[in-house]
Amino acid sequence: MARRDLTGAVDFGHLESFAAGDGALIDEVLALFREQTVIWMRLLDPAGDPGAYRDAAHTLKGASLGVGAFDLAKACGEAETGAAQDTIHRTVMAGRVQNALDAALSDIAAYAHERMLNSLKG
Repeated sequence: MARRDLTGAVDFGHLESFAAGDGALIDEVLALFREQTVIWMRLLDPAGDPGAYRDAAHTLKGASLGVGAFDLAKACGEAETGAAQDTIHRTVMAGRVQNALDAALSDIAAYAHERMLNSLKG
């Protein structure tokens, strides 16, 4: 897996600019993002409390914007807005969030792998 495997689900230029090119900070932000997505996706339960669903979508949206996962942020925003809808609607929206998250995590894995390989060369 390498940079050539990126799909564009994450704008790493945005993240690199935000982190002022600090590689350690970029690595830390991406690690935190991966850890936090596990927590927030558990709370994005369509059959659960709509308020918790909305909060999870909102929080994941903010984290996604921070790393440059703009498609994921958009899906989260739609889920947040639709949190008051019925369970079926929330299920569809959670599926869209999951698909966008999978794409973002795939890109993050390829990017992190490339960064690790480059660090071995230096």
